[in-house]
Amino acid sequence: MPFTTHNPTTNQHIQTFASLDAAHLPQVLTDAHSAQHDWAQSDFSTRAEMLRNAANQLLARRDEYATLITLEMGKPMREARAEVEKCAGVCEYYAQHGEQFMRAETVVSDAAHSYIAYQPLGVVLAIMPWNFPFWQVFRAAAPALMAGNALLLKHAPNVPQCALAIEEIFRVSGLPEGVFTNLLLEVEHVAEVIASPHVHAVTLTGSEAAGRKVAALAGQHLKKCVLELGGSDPFIVLHDADLELAVNMALASRFLNCGQSCIAAKRFILVPQIADEFLQLLKAKVETLQLGDPLDDATQIGPMARADLRDTLHKQITDSIAQGAVAVCGCQPIARAGFFYQPSILDCVTLATCAYHEELFGPVALILRAADEADALRLANDTRFGLGASVWSNDSERAEQLAAHIQSGCAFINGMVKSDPRLPFGGVKASGYGRELSKLGMHEFVNAKTVWVR
Repeated sequence: MPFTTHNPTTNQHIQTFASLDAAHLPQVLTDAHSAQHDWAQSDFSTRAEMLRNAANQLLARRDEYATLITLEMGKPMREARAEVEKCAGVCEYYAQHGEQFMRAETVVSDAAHSYIAYQPLGVVLAIMPWNFPFWQVFRAAAPALMAGNALLLKHAPNVPQCALAIEEIFRVSGLPEGVFTNLLLEVEHVAEVIASPHVHAVTLTGSEAAGRKVAALAGQHLKKCVLELGGSDPFIVLHDADLELAVNMALASRFLNCGQSCIAAKRFILVPQIADEFLQLLKAKVETLQLGDPLDDATQIGPMARADLRDTLHKQITDSIAQGAVAVCGCQPIARAGFFYQPSILDCVTLATCAYHEELFGPVALILRAADEADALRLANDTRFGLGASVWSNDSERAEQLAAHIQSGCAFINGMVKSDPRLPFGGVKASGYGRELSKLGMHEFVNAKTVWVR
């Protein structure tokens, strides 16, 4: 079946691409395995030069790549440009630090000399999502390639032009053929790739359901697996918070990328002293958001990426309202071409509403009213997800103490949750396992080999 891409702003067909003939898949996997063997023998300076070339290519053609992102999944252009720039940054980071991260570590033992050698694992299958179609790929690819691995990309079916563009970036940057391969592959053939003896690990960013399937397949074949799945991040506002700062960051965190982000703040947990004022300030700012054509730099909210995503979100909202939640603003699709949804706020989200339990992947902020600070912590942890969290208070020491008890892969004090190449990124509970970025992320796909010398 061909891959067909539509513009979510207009719902117009853009282009159709033929999927990979399944009969050719075994040869593609063999070629990747062979290419990785040679790539693993290259020196770090060669790998670093390739990554720097990729960074330069990204920056030189930033607007072109940003336009691809916007046309395929609807991200506003100014956000798409920032995404491309961030990809260049992660390439530069691993070009600068990758060799150091792979350096053998001496360990004192009963040997005359013993150490941990870090060696590439092999071929890594990367199953990537549409919401950050460049960043998610480069976040996985830069450390994996710098370590000496090869990468097979199975991208989301609605962003094939982005996938092809990324493959071209690595090709013109000097990466040998077969070390990075884009697979325009049907979902039913993913299991064959994971089962192949030429594939040694899998990394997936996607839904909880996709993570469970991939983890089961990887486990069946004893393949290393890293999963970055959904999130329902708590945003806890304490009584002494700087409300202007908190509201501004709440707006940015929730409505960036039309709310289609795993690490977006989704549950705004408010203590009684500030709840009404915070909600009033947030509502005023949400109602000023400029919704429109994402190619226009004035636009702050573009369309959702697909019609089915918008419809799913609206059902979650209407079900929650029927179950007792209160629509503060928005909460309706927009009657125009494309897949637009009003920026929305739902108040009085309680245990009785589906919004309390589910991840809402779109432009809607959920208000949860806590009885006190202890109850705010309880609400933050009362979810199966555990990706990120933030706490807002002028007493940063107290906020840090509270954050220490939040079950999440990262916690930010008076700051918006974000990924940074210098820091490990990932979740706990149903948000997945393993880490990306930093030294830890690079070491997920290496063989940490013990060497002992008498």
